[in-house]
Amino acid sequence: MSSSCPIAVCPVDPARLSQLNLLEVFAQVPDPRARRGVRHPVAAVLAVSLAAVMSGARSFAAIGQWAAMASGEVAARLGVGERRPEASTIRRVLCALDAAWLEWVVGAWTYLRAKRVSGRTVISFDGKTVRGTRNSGATPPHLVSGLLHGIRVVVTQVKVADKSNEIPALRDLLSRLNLKDVLVIADAMHTLAVTAQAILDGGGHYLLTVKMNQPGLLAQCRRLPWKHVPTHAWTDRSKGRRVRRCVKVVDAAGWVDFPAAAQIAQLTRTRTVNGKRSAETVYLLCSLPAHQAAPEQIAQWIQHHWAIESTHWIRDVTMDEDRHTAHISAGPQVMATLRNLTISLFRLHHYDNIAAAQRACSWDPQRPPDIILTSRNETLP
Repeated sequence: MSSSCPIAVCPVDPARLSQLNLLEVFAQVPDPRARRGVRHPVAAVLAVSLAAVMSGARSFAAIGQWAAMASGEVAARLGVGERRPEASTIRRVLCALDAAWLEWVVGAWTYLRAKRVSGRTVISFDGKTVRGTRNSGATPPHLVSGLLHGIRVVVTQVKVADKSNEIPALRDLLSRLNLKDVLVIADAMHTLAVTAQAILDGGGHYLLTVKMNQPGLLAQCRRLPWKHVPTHAWTDRSKGRRVRRCVKVVDAAGWVDFPAAAQIAQLTRTRTVNGKRSAETVYLLCSLPAHQAAPEQIAQWIQHHWAIESTHWIRDVTMDEDRHTAHISAGPQVMATLRNLTISLFRLHHYDNIAAAQRACSWDPQRPPDIILTSRNETLP
């Protein structure tokens, strides 16, 4: 795989980063502490924290307990000596880290291990609030994440500034990425001419949903002569439900006023669950021409876009993120990064069930360091 990477401002050369294991990647993160009196390197604290989260730890206290109970061999493989970091030390280190730097190197490393889909890099963006911090009276951080399609790993994340929202945060995140030939998918709130132009200026393409936040644009899409457009339809009967998807696509030229819009799609989903049927129709704008994005491909990209919601659900339910009350400095964002990285590592190693993967790591203490110390070009059975 090429060492090119969409994380344009990654502080470590991607060609070098691609050859490292995660313990070596963590060593690239600056230590915020004064050198005097440091017993545990940042890389070791991050590796132990990640291994604990992979084994089901849900709090700083649980991470400290995992570190205390790990065997000498496991601890040594993660860079920890005979004296283990306590929960208070782990909390101080993780809360003081440069969360953006950690996101950059982890995101770039994850991307370099992942694969493209149909020869094109497709990244979906969505936001999630770390709600548990509300219990402490702090403002809950809202994070915007980018999920790489296909293997479904998070490759970038940014914290939304206080008293702001996802719209400028996404544009700021896009400005940091190398978007050449990347297809960006985002929710309707980002269907703005300025956001689309930012994607185009970066060399990328977009697939954006049109909803009521853009009433004029939505009206233009609805007025198209859809009844004369051929329908592409198929039915999915997996997971105990029946979903029929119908997509119609027209050339956007002359129909809408939106930067570089090449196609307009109408996607109708009809779901039947336990005999109850519901239908939803959405409209989409795509900057890719028809020969690069067939109707079926557009529908598949939108279907995969919802996978980022399943990643949020795993963090909320399986990893109990919404009850984690870390609220000091970078703590919530760093812990969210470790949870994202845990999910990505399990998916890279072919685990579909994240809860089952965490149980496997808790039963086999050697499994977390095995995964953490696996370089990009290696695989585990």
